[in-house]
Amino acid sequence: MQVKIAPSILSADFGRLAEEVRAIGTADYVHVDVMDGHFVPNLTIGPIVIEAVKRATNLPLDVHLMIEDAERWVGAYAKAGADLIGVHVEAAPHLHRTLGQIRDLGKKPCVVLNPATPLESIQYVLGDVAQVLLMSVNPGFGGQKFIPSALDKIAKLRRMIDERGLAVDIEVDGGINLDNIAEVCAAGATVIVSGSGVYGTKDYATTIAELRKRGEAARS
Repeated sequence: MQVKIAPSILSADFGRLAEEVRAIGTADYVHVDVMDGHFVPNLTIGPIVIEAVKRATNLPLDVHLMIEDAERWVGAYAKAGADLIGVHVEAAPHLHRTLGQIRDLGKKPCVVLNPATPLESIQYVLGDVAQVLLMSVNPGFGGQKFIPSALDKIAKLRRMIDERGLAVDIEVDGGINLDNIAEVCAAGATVIVSGSGVYGTKDYATTIAELRKRGEAARS
């Protein structure tokens, strides 16, 4: 079964960002982490950088909004070039409306859950999204270790999706590399975000291919 790889540019060298984005051209998505310094304790990039990334690649941009008042900003990120837009359950009090807004903009809506947020929080919007992103670290910083309890959460979400017969991807983000991608995909993940797991290696293309190979072997 196909596994998609989405390297996170949070771990890229921003001094040569366009080159770093082009270097992951064999991936399936470019994962872009947007942080506002309020919802998470870090500050990263805005729509102008999204526009620059879009010019550097033909890959779809998987934009993860770790920001407060996400519904105020989805239009700006859609216009900048995002293809998938992820919003957090914890930061979207009108979640159903925000996901609909993303869909109306012609983009794929994604809902995101922090490690301690229960799956019950998305049961009424699961049919409205293209993807669910489960955080396997607490968001805000790259290079963190994978939280093992995420595996049970992935498996439960896989059962929820399969029981409803939905075509919804399960994306997992945080601490995933060549050493643990197999168990993450065996639990039910179909999209893998990896920052330092790709950008911390010498040959990005080789790493991406090996991640995909190990993930698909675990899903078969």
